[in-house]
Amino acid sequence: MRFPEDVPVLTDGVVTLRAHTADDIDSVYQMCQDPVMQRWTTIPVPYLREHAVNFLTELIPDGWREGTMWAWAIEYDGRYAGTIDLRDGEGGVGEVGFGVTPEVRGAGVMTRALKLTVRHAFDVLGWDRVIWRAFTGNWASRRVAWKAGFHGVVVVPGGGRSRGVRENEWIASVGRDDALEPHGTWWDVAVLEGNGLRLRPFQPTDAERIVEACSDERTQYWLADLPSPYTLGDAHGFMRNRRDNLASGDGISWAIADQETDELLGCVSMFGMSTRMDKTVGEIGYWMHPSARGRKVMSTAVGLLIDHAFKPVAEGGLGRRRLVLLAAEGNSASAHVAEVNGFTQFGRMREAAARRDGTYVDHLGFDLLASERLPD
Repeated sequence: MRFPEDVPVLTDGVVTLRAHTADDIDSVYQMCQDPVMQRWTTIPVPYLREHAVNFLTELIPDGWREGTMWAWAIEYDGRYAGTIDLRDGEGGVGEVGFGVTPEVRGAGVMTRALKLTVRHAFDVLGWDRVIWRAFTGNWASRRVAWKAGFHGVVVVPGGGRSRGVRENEWIASVGRDDALEPHGTWWDVAVLEGNGLRLRPFQPTDAERIVEACSDERTQYWLADLPSPYTLGDAHGFMRNRRDNLASGDGISWAIADQETDELLGCVSMFGMSTRMDKTVGEIGYWMHPSARGRKVMSTAVGLLIDHAFKPVAEGGLGRRRLVLLAAEGNSASAHVAEVNGFTQFGRMREAAARRDGTYVDHLGFDLLASERLPD
């Protein structure tokens, strides 16, 4: 195949994929100075202009001529906005890779480019499956892939290498017959406010307060699976896992904060949203910083969550029909939160709550139906 003559132009009317030209060299060089680009890709660091020259004048043309890599310049609003490429393709399966300039992030440019490229792989190159991969933690890339229909994300420990260092990788794929649309739900953490509280996403500055809360003797007693001792590393790992739950569609966690000071007071979560057979059910769980006890903080936070949970998805809510809450027998404070919010005890799960000493106690089950929640 000749380059650039035989490079097909792909467009959806907003984003255009075209052959790279010498005019793109400076734009590619500038894009590769971006710290985000350097963190999440395997480009050389420091990235020199000669690297951009080599990439555009040798590697990309050779890929088209030899049929080993098909790379396009992404054009948006009349200017270079990134690069996307297909590689391999042996046996009808190949990979896609992409990078975008900082100026257009968040505008949906890469999702459009990815869909155009995947469609070309299926319809023109005759592929059956396209694979996406990224280092774990590259949430922007994972969300773009999700929007374009990639699914079945798995973690491959040490699956990638960046400048001589092994890193964990996410891998997902999309098949020829799959819709190039999201599979499942990727939840966003809506900010909920009321009665002096703000329920918001967790942020790095919450780590020390998380350690204090999860090191508390009472918290450790009732949440026996918490690490002990509980470290800053555990706190940051907890916050990373919250993002995984959002992306999988299985759960959402809120930091409970003081509405005026934004100080962390606790955590309230909803989980089991995609793994249950009945996708209209959600389970609520929570823990609290010891300084917030006795102030009705958790009862208020759960109340805010209930209203959001029963609101239809089309109105920005979670579209739940039934909420479940479990409290270990003897944890009267937890059971009180359920009762004051209108939950009904429906039974007990015998010896279902593990204790740190290896023993078990019963779990008391509470539930609340949307039809039982009275409007304000």
